[in-house]
Amino acid sequence: MARRRQIYEGKAKILYEGPEPGTIIQYFKDDATAFNAQKKGEIAGKGVINNRISERIFTALGGIGVPTHFIKRLNMREQLVREVEIVPLEVIVRNYAAGTIAKRLGLTEGERLPRTVIEYCYKKDELGDPLVSEEHIACFGWASQEEMNDIADMAIRINDFMSGMFAGIGIKLVDFKLEFGRLWDNDFSRIILADEISPDSCRLWDAETDKKLDKDRFRQDLGDVADAYQEVARRLGLLKDDKGEEGAVLDFDEHRNKRGK
Repeated sequence: MARRRQIYEGKAKILYEGPEPGTIIQYFKDDATAFNAQKKGEIAGKGVINNRISERIFTALGGIGVPTHFIKRLNMREQLVREVEIVPLEVIVRNYAAGTIAKRLGLTEGERLPRTVIEYCYKKDELGDPLVSEEHIACFGWASQEEMNDIADMAIRINDFMSGMFAGIGIKLVDFKLEFGRLWDNDFSRIILADEISPDSCRLWDAETDKKLDKDRFRQDLGDVADAYQEVARRLGLLKDDKGEEGAVLDFDEHRNKRGK
C-alpha cells in the first residue's frame, strides 16, 4: 500500500494518512529514546518486533471486548488503525516498584506493590510529562469523569489480562503505559485504547531471574537490547529459531529468512 501524507512523527512512530477517511497508517521506527529524548539511539529491528507484539496484544484485547484503534497489520512495520482524538494523558499501571515510583517513594526496585496502582501523567514533552491527579484532569478538562471511569476500568481489565498472558510465558509484568483516544461518531465519542503495547511501553522481567526484557536495557546501558525484545517476541510465538544462523527471524508470511526459504 502506497503511503499518503505524513500527519505526525513521534519518538517511536510515524503516522500517515490512511486509505479511507477515519483511518491512519502507523509506522514503527527503530529509533529509541529515554529521559524525554535526552538519550537517543537505535535498536535494530525494534520497529518490526514492536509492530508484531503490539498487533498480538491488541488483537487479544479486542477478543475479550476491550475496544481498540487497531484494524490490521499491513506489513512488517505498519498497522492500519482508527483515527482518534488522543486524550492528553499517559496512564501508568504499576504492579511492582520500578522507575519513578521507586525513586519518589523510596521503594525497593522489584518490590510487589500492596495493590495495583494507576497513575496519570500529562502528555507534554516540554514539561517532562508531569504526574497529575484526577483533580488536575477534571480542573483542566483533559477528560470527563465518565471518560476517566472508562479509562480506569479498561486499564484494570487490560492489566489482569496481560499479567496472566505474560505469566504464562515466564514474564513478570512490572508496569506499563497506556494511551487512550476518543473515537468520534458525529457529535458522540467513546474511549478506546490507542498507541501501542510493546517492550517500549512495558517493563517486562523474566519471572525467574528478574532479567529485564524491555527498554530499561537501553535506558540503563545494560546491553543486549535487541536480544531482549526478540526474547519477548519469541516467547509470544512471534519468532521462530533459524538454527545454523545467527539469532532468529520473524515468522511473517511475507518475510524470508536468511536462507531464502
